[in-house]
Amino acid sequence: MPEAFLLAYALIFGLIVGSFLNVVILRLPSDGESIVFPASRCPQCREKILWYDNIPVLSFILLKRRCRHCGAAISWQYPLVEAAMGLISLALLQKFGLSAACAIYFVFSASLLVVMVIDFYHQIIPDAISLPGIFAGFAVSGINPAVTWQESGLGLLLGGGILYAIATAYYLLTKREGMGGGDIKLLAMIGAFLGWQSLFFVIFGSSLVGALVGIGAMFKQKKGRLTQIPFGPFLAGAALFYMFYQEKINLLLRMYFLPPV
Repeated sequence: MPEAFLLAYALIFGLIVGSFLNVVILRLPSDGESIVFPASRCPQCREKILWYDNIPVLSFILLKRRCRHCGAAISWQYPLVEAAMGLISLALLQKFGLSAACAIYFVFSASLLVVMVIDFYHQIIPDAISLPGIFAGFAVSGINPAVTWQESGLGLLLGGGILYAIATAYYLLTKREGMGGGDIKLLAMIGAFLGWQSLFFVIFGSSLVGALVGIGAMFKQKKGRLTQIPFGPFLAGAALFYMFYQEKINLLLRMYFLPPV
């Protein structure tokens, strides 16, 4: 099968899945609402969105960011999530080829993308994603050529344990909750899919970027130490970055943190 055809297929498939992820992002935080039924509707007028108005990215452009029925503005979230999933799908195929790892990390990436957006808007990480993700990551480690079951098992245990210890220590020192249980479960899921080797970079990278963003939010919101920002998007973003560049990251970590032999 020609490489160009495979790449095009990966991009289109990712765009389509991204469209579905928008439905998940919209409905999952609402208790009792199905992510399958009913079909896609306008959040404002509740009219059913026809198939030709639901083409990823393209319909957003053709409709000029307006609902065909009521004229309400369509959020930029929709094309951005679709485009992001399309590009991630393309990148996964280029990195892993047609393999079990490509399929496994496609599902993993889609889950992280949903977590990033939901946590950004609602400051929650749904257990419906993280808890099954923990078990799924460990379960597929037997067929995942990128991580062994030992690395996956240790990753989920350490991932959850490290953040739990940090959260407990923070609470004992400040008497305030600085990290939710959702973040702990998310890092356990990340460890299950990427192995224990990923945890140092994911924790350090997400904390560094999160701290810089937090400082900016403190100045903007003028709430000082009471400023709150969701940590899930930073954990998920660091995990995605590690997934694509783990060889280079591990090489740099060994160069700077391991003593010469």
